[in-house]
Amino acid sequence: MTDQTPITFYEEVGGHDTFVRLVDTFYRGVADDEVLRPMYPEEDLGPAKHRLTTFLEQYWGGPTTYGQERGHPRLRMRHAAFHVDPDARDRWLAHMRAAVDELELPPLHEATLWDYLHRAAYAMVNTFEPSGIGPTAGPRAAASFPVTSAPPSQPDTTR
Repeated sequence: MTDQTPITFYEEVGGHDTFVRLVDTFYRGVADDEVLRPMYPEEDLGPAKHRLTTFLEQYWGGPTTYGQERGHPRLRMRHAAFHVDPDARDRWLAHMRAAVDELELPPLHEATLWDYLHRAAYAMVNTFEPSGIGPTAGPRAAASFPVTSAPPSQPDTTR
């Protein structure tokens, strides 16, 4: 028997170059998107590209650069300050779909990658409110929906 380390998804799809292509194509779409672009406060999308590339590489079994630089991904927490509604999710998915298609991966790899990205996009939705995206709208409160319930009424004990 030989001692072989299983090949990772990262390696199977082409490693670093594949993830760079995916992310570059994705951000070309985001750059002109009126809903998504305001969620990236940096004028240059380079830092966002780096973060997404290193996150995806680590997730799929590549280098652990993301964790070394940023710690645990905590995706929901990191996106909580942004207004991620179904429209934002669908736009994100449309740009990512174009990027995945451009890779021309074998069908099983394409389906595996797309399944993860699709589930992740749905998991990031944090509001169904129709407006107020990005840092310019101010940070989202811990509870974005006001609680206006009246205190419980006291039973009438005078009868």
